[in-house]
Amino acid sequence: MWIADHWNDYEVIDCSEGEKLERWGEFLLIRPDPQVIWDTPKKHRGWSRPNGHYHRSAKGGGQWEFFSLPQQWSVNYRSLTFNLKPFSFKHTGLFPEQAVNWDWFSDLIRREDRPIKVLNLFAYTGGATLAAAQAGAAVTHVDASKGMVNWAKENARSSGLEKAPIRWIVDDCVKFAEREMRRGSRYDAVIMDPPSYGRGPKGEIWKIEDAIHPLVKLCAGLLSDKPLFFLINSYTTGLAPSVLSYMLSLELIQRHKGMVTAQEIGLPVSKTGLILPCGASGRWCIT
Repeated sequence: MWIADHWNDYEVIDCSEGEKLERWGEFLLIRPDPQVIWDTPKKHRGWSRPNGHYHRSAKGGGQWEFFSLPQQWSVNYRSLTFNLKPFSFKHTGLFPEQAVNWDWFSDLIRREDRPIKVLNLFAYTGGATLAAAQAGAAVTHVDASKGMVNWAKENARSSGLEKAPIRWIVDDCVKFAEREMRRGSRYDAVIMDPPSYGRGPKGEIWKIEDAIHPLVKLCAGLLSDKPLFFLINSYTTGLAPSVLSYMLSLELIQRHKGMVTAQEIGLPVSKTGLILPCGASGRWCIT
């Protein structure tokens, strides 16, 4: 398992009864997590004194309950700053487990003595975009939500990257990639962080099990003659690491050789020393 264990401003403190107790900077949040199927005593004071608690509804969805939590605050990861705010379906605007991938591809980018162009699809609030830009890459950031793209721009400003070579695109990711193929655009690296289910700006339906392999195949064709890496993230339990590995091998090894690896990703739990699984990632790189 790849573990995001270099955080100072974030930690999973404890997990029990379908929930996790987290520290985001100076604030404690309780949020549901479907991986937490065990029942252990909730002894940490944060369980009874959180700053925010997302209550899952038996009918689906849920709602936040707040206790002295600001509308927005920020956390840092290395030299990056992320602005957080609780919003729909338990999210805060950041997936901290992805830091393990940011570190991986940032090292690859820094080792290259040449300009690197990165395409980041389903780019959300820009964690991967900012990590790649901080490492020296030029990034095309694509997300179907204008609100998410604006949030990512805000994170870029907070991180001192407002003048970094980032191209901000509000568009359906598949349609954008198709147009890039017709234009003859090429990238040295591709990052994709697709949702299990979603809709584009014009109501386009995305179902990961139907759409992910065609998109991987399409984006493999967008790679340059000297590609560096390809990263896929999956939060869907049905897409095992071996599935991600197979798709990458099928579309990239024959074309470019290189190496494919895939693992679960996770976050350490302070109280127990266990690792909380948070989905899976598949990686291809040329070396």
